[in-house]
Amino acid sequence: MRSRALLCSFQIIFLGLSLVHDILEWLDMTEGKLATKIKYWRDVLFSGMVVPYTLFVTSMFWTVYAIDRELVFPKVYDTVVPWWFNQCVHTNITIVIVIETLLQARRKPTDRRLEITLFWVIAIVYAVVYYTIYFVTGRWLYQVFGVMNWWQVCLYQLLIWGSSYVFYLIQFPINRLIHGREENESSNSNDIDKTNENIKTNEKIMPNETENETNSFSKNSWSLKFRNLKDRFENSRL
Repeated sequence: MRSRALLCSFQIIFLGLSLVHDILEWLDMTEGKLATKIKYWRDVLFSGMVVPYTLFVTSMFWTVYAIDRELVFPKVYDTVVPWWFNQCVHTNITIVIVIETLLQARRKPTDRRLEITLFWVIAIVYAVVYYTIYFVTGRWLYQVFGVMNWWQVCLYQLLIWGSSYVFYLIQFPINRLIHGREENESSNSNDIDKTNENIKTNEKIMPNETENETNSFSKNSWSLKFRNLKDRFENSRL
């Protein structure tokens, strides 16, 4: 339960920063230093801590649960903990991450060095905590460690760190698949772009206002997209 409590603290901080930044967006106050810092730390926490550890908790819990639930969530808990609470703690947290990924473009790390530093600090400190608990009390914080010998514990620990780090790495390619690449990532195709521009000029294609609106619309965050859609419906002739 301590791992879930730690994860919840990351998510609460992230959601708090997201809420404040969305309010600033709706008030058109995103150009200030405060909004910039909030957005910076919101994205750093999400990429470096929330995503990898949320996906790890969900995947590892349900994997071990499928093998032997007594190692992570003994059946006796069913008389005290309702089934929906278990789903909220171990399943819905990933659904929230998926929704956030669909709504918010994070194609690359905001600050890779800081995100990796936070990731490894949390990973190592938490490992030190539950190993210390074992050596002091003689009992494992998680029962899954209790059925292993020491070389299996070491391999399992490497699996924990490795899988969590893979979750950190794959979030950015997945985000680019959903939201597309940034404009500066296609700088190598400048010659092709210039050729296309010449062809359009020769054909005397009139500027398309809706295309410009679509491009700018795709760059906005979800809260500004919603407000943009709301304005379009209110100004329509229907």
